[in-house]
Amino acid sequence: MNHFTPETFTFLEELAENNNRDWFAANKQRYEGLVRTPALHFIEEVGERLPGVSPHFRADARKMGGSLMRVYRDSRFSKDKTPYKTNIGIQFRHEVGKNVHAPGYYLHISAAECFIGVGTWHPPADALYKIRDLMANEPDLWLAARDDPQFSRWFRLAGDSLKTAPRGFDKTHPVIEDIKRKDFIGLSDIAPALIEQPELADIACDYFKAGESLMQFLCRAQRLPFQP
Repeated sequence: MNHFTPETFTFLEELAENNNRDWFAANKQRYEGLVRTPALHFIEEVGERLPGVSPHFRADARKMGGSLMRVYRDSRFSKDKTPYKTNIGIQFRHEVGKNVHAPGYYLHISAAECFIGVGTWHPPADALYKIRDLMANEPDLWLAARDDPQFSRWFRLAGDSLKTAPRGFDKTHPVIEDIKRKDFIGLSDIAPALIEQPELADIACDYFKAGESLMQFLCRAQRLPFQP
């Protein structure tokens, strides 16, 4: 099967209920057929369409180390020691990005929720400062990106924020609430029925295009190319 189906969600529900190595080993073939194969097909299809969004983002359809996030959890520093993620995470990151903290486009699929994201999640200190600095020095540029009608219609800003103004920034700045952000991401819930559509790549890229104003701002702040 080349696209996600209701059985994909059934598998994720069962994995959440049986999050252990023995169950996963016994159901590895189902994982391959219901999760990894359609995910890699989706990544390939998005890759054909990404140049129409921005030529500087990459779709990597490798089984490991590419756009599809690994199913294995890193539980070393977590109280939750379950070994597997119960969601499908797919990121199309900027060509210079080395990890999930780079600017990118994201699809999240789980039995509990499905959503599409655009932006930068937990950017490292240098990138975080550059984003805040551009906001502080050119607030109109930020407001134009944040309040862009297309972006606002499709996405809501989400993520973590500081409780107080970051060091070096005026706590009375007109956009200080946004400068406090630690994540610069737009999220949009998407119905599971859309995840199951063979045209999911087209649907996702329509969302990605709607996130252009935020992505352009973030790339500009980090001095990364967005348009050709």
